[in-house]
Amino acid sequence: MSPHALAAETTILHSAQTLDQALRDASPAQVIEAALKTVGREQLALVSSFGTESAALLKVMADVDPAIPVIFLDTGWLFEETLAYRDTLIAALGLRDVRSIKPLEEALSRQDPDRELWFTDPDACCRIRKVEPLARALKPFSAWINGRKRFQGGARAEIPVVEEDGARLKFNPFANVSREELEAIYKLAKLPPHPLVASGYLSVGCMPCSSRAAADEDARAGRWRGRAKTECGIHTTKTS
Repeated sequence: MSPHALAAETTILHSAQTLDQALRDASPAQVIEAALKTVGREQLALVSSFGTESAALLKVMADVDPAIPVIFLDTGWLFEETLAYRDTLIAALGLRDVRSIKPLEEALSRQDPDRELWFTDPDACCRIRKVEPLARALKPFSAWINGRKRFQGGARAEIPVVEEDGARLKFNPFANVSREELEAIYKLAKLPPHPLVASGYLSVGCMPCSSRAAADEDARAGRWRGRAKTECGIHTTKTS
């Protein structure tokens, strides 16, 4: 790492720690407002899977500023229901700038020509379909917002409200939100559920790596079931 890059990352780390301290007990809306104030709309993006818990964060964001850019990773393996849900929420919430990002065709033809990489090497599949496209999509931005929550457990149990992500700030406005508070947002705003929730999907990602989960299981138990893998990589590797 060059001295300039190291200095920039050190500055971001200090900013993240300062913001995290200040926003530790802030509401999700206050966290998003702080993100806007810190970097401005042109430098801020929200990343959403339009999954089973996504509508709540998108609703809070839309109430703050519906023109904040939203990045949606269209991996090529998503359920048709997820694509339809994206369009439903865009209309319902008045989202003004949703950007659907796809993997590079060159990467798919070279590394996954038979569309079997999800089975033989799921980490590599996530890398070319999610991690690399997100890194590309975030290049114009200096901060991003995501919807991880501590109650989801695993690697998410200790996430801060604001963290350093290489040369970017990463805001986690729902870090402190409980499942009950999340459900209250849906009920109060009359948000439509993801179509697959009724079929027993507590968490929805790509089709081959998502399965139904029992009500007493962890919310993400149906993701990569039977494997040690619990994250796609966009939250475990730095985007810059």
